[in-house]
Amino acid sequence: MTTTTSPRVINDALHAELAQRWLMPRARDAHKGDFGPMLLIGGDAGYSGAILLAAETALRAGAGVTTVACAELTAATLWLHRPELMALAVKQRADLMPALSQARVVVVGPGLGLGAWAQMLWPTLALAGPQQVLDADGLTWLAQNPQPHPARILTPHPGEAARLLQCSVAEIQQDRIGAVHALQARYGGAVILKGAGSLIADGTRCWQCAAGNPGMATAGMGDVLAGLIGALLAQGLPLFEAAALGVSLHARAGDMAAEQGERGLLASDLWRPLRRLLNPIEPVR
Repeated sequence: MTTTTSPRVINDALHAELAQRWLMPRARDAHKGDFGPMLLIGGDAGYSGAILLAAETALRAGAGVTTVACAELTAATLWLHRPELMALAVKQRADLMPALSQARVVVVGPGLGLGAWAQMLWPTLALAGPQQVLDADGLTWLAQNPQPHPARILTPHPGEAARLLQCSVAEIQQDRIGAVHALQARYGGAVILKGAGSLIADGTRCWQCAAGNPGMATAGMGDVLAGLIGALLAQGLPLFEAAALGVSLHARAGDMAAEQGERGLLASDLWRPLRRLLNPIEPVR
């Protein structure tokens, strides 16, 4: 890995520019099909929390028709907790195919697990969807079976990045800019290297998020980010812009949620400030 030029910082001005360009008020005649279909795949038995956080974030971030493909036990949990979601119980690979063929965006990984259920699905998931967000356990499966995808966003933390590049976490952290470029060169699409000062790269651009705080170092934050980015893709943002704006929105929502203190911050605490950040311009009525 070789460090290249310094990344462009997503400061207040750049964030405002992105928001003004991509978060305009919706047309008065918009319908749910304009912002989907979106499919999230994960939630093996015992891992319902991760996929639920990702899926509910997608809804709260503006995704229209939103389906979760998950293990049978998880489907019951989703139906009870969030009736706005469609839950698809997947027992075999064929169960997944109709929803997969219709999806505009596919988010793979939250709560996917590393067991037999995920192993059965992975050959179908590796290149699934016209646009894909790959997170969490999906990144572990990708590291074992490397395949590039030009329309995929990877969201590794340093440990996952080390597995994807077959190096140590120390090497990733020693040269984070070089690492995000190496990940993008190997796997294609756009890559988010998470951590303090998250980096976003797509082969021509490299940006760095200036927002965020240590209170966000808690379980579920990555699931919220994956759902948010998937929702932005479903609403028509290009790959890099969805990744960059998603990271900035996520970090800024974390800062707003931490105004009462960083310690004790929950991933779901981001939902309320995200709603405000996602609607920066009042619609004309």
